[in-house]
Amino acid sequence: MTSTRDAALHADVDRPSRREQILRAAAQLFAERGSRAVGVDDVGAAVGVTGPAIYRHFASKDAMLAEMLLRISERLADGGRECVAAAGADAAEQLRALIAFQVEFALDNPALIVVHDRDLTSLPESEAGQVRRLQRRYVEVWVAVLARLHPEAEAAACRARAHAVFGLINSTPHSTGRLDQGSLRDLLRRTAWAAATA
Repeated sequence: MTSTRDAALHADVDRPSRREQILRAAAQLFAERGSRAVGVDDVGAAVGVTGPAIYRHFASKDAMLAEMLLRISERLADGGRECVAAAGADAAEQLRALIAFQVEFALDNPALIVVHDRDLTSLPESEAGQVRRLQRRYVEVWVAVLARLHPEAEAAACRARAHAVFGLINSTPHSTGRLDQGSLRDLLRRTAWAAATA
């Protein structure tokens, strides 16, 4: 039988850090209102602290935005490579793994998708450039797999195909709630596969 102390320790492990709580709350608020319309006090209120307490974790609201966009870009770039490696040598299996990975990311992070689409240009150029470089790394993982499935296609065509698939999957912020998540996951995987292999 699990003791109260063990349960408390387990809860502490599962509980996100204050920094993580701040980033999640900021992402949700930025998605709803746009980063420019959200103040530090708003983010603080969402996590139950005063606005000035946020400054113990982030130098500014822009620092929050930069970290959330850099983190998701790193996660996608690293995760894409890991998916391909784990799928083995078959390009079709690699593509299935990439599609499943992107679909799960989109279903789990609709707010981050909205923030990225709308607020990337709000970052200072140095940080926006870092985000774009990481995104290019992720795209090139897809391009390499698609090039093996479409050996007759030029790299530019494979890149365009990858972006088309991202657009399809990342439309989830506009469809969340209209289908149950299982049905939406299945629909996205099937339609993304059709778009990638057509």
